[in-house]
Amino acid sequence: MLHYKTYHHKDIEKPWVTFVHGAGGSSSIWFSQIRSFKKEFNLLLVDLRGHGKSTSFKSENNYSFSSISDEVVEVLDFLEIKQTHFIGISLGTIIIMDIAHRYSAKVSSLVMGGAVMYLNFRAQFLMRVGVGLKRVVPYLWLYKLFAFIIMPKKNHTPSRLFFINEAKKMNQKEFIKWFSLVSSVNKLLSFFRKTKIETPVLYIMGAQDYMFLPSVKKIVASHTNSVIELLKDCGHVVNIEASALFNTAVISYLKQRNPTLSK
Repeated sequence: MLHYKTYHHKDIEKPWVTFVHGAGGSSSIWFSQIRSFKKEFNLLLVDLRGHGKSTSFKSENNYSFSSISDEVVEVLDFLEIKQTHFIGISLGTIIIMDIAHRYSAKVSSLVMGGAVMYLNFRAQFLMRVGVGLKRVVPYLWLYKLFAFIIMPKKNHTPSRLFFINEAKKMNQKEFIKWFSLVSSVNKLLSFFRKTKIETPVLYIMGAQDYMFLPSVKKIVASHTNSVIELLKDCGHVVNIEASALFNTAVISYLKQRNPTLSK
């Protein structure tokens, strides 16, 4: 089972919030959220397979975003968490969206930070180049390149460096498995864009997230249960670059889903 950590509110009836990080990261990416969120909620943080303190993939075969989602749900079932809000960042948003589609009864709402809902031509080209080089070029070179392209501005530096330092904890073999997984994700993303869900969704995006923001704006315009919160002067990793604004916006949104929290 995945490694996880929980923070229990003194009021055990408080809603649960589950945090899911992106590829190359770990649950430590939520360090700026824990203090604020644990005042209002029960918290669950997971390390995805091959990340943080979770052990490596058992096999490269038949591994998919859905099987990763199943592992997150396995933790929920083990802890007897019947329903939870989900907060994801970057590629973690793909996982929580998959959970919402396949395990809707377990999902109170989704918060999609730096949501990845479409890989544009530049992203697809980079992935194809990466697939061709992944076994001959040190993985950290590729990761640094992608991190810089996604987060190019000076004010993106802290989040870029954080992800690079986390990625150093992965080995080449683990990186190749995740890279192969991401390179074939467009079909799943197309399904997400076309299929509306009943689950309420908050997209919280940096105004400078040029690679992923345009597609999210289109989705919000067509999905009635979705809203978007734009954070000014912020790039892809919104929970690090603008942690205070992120915390305020997300907690406010979740309180709207659970009115009793405001009393």
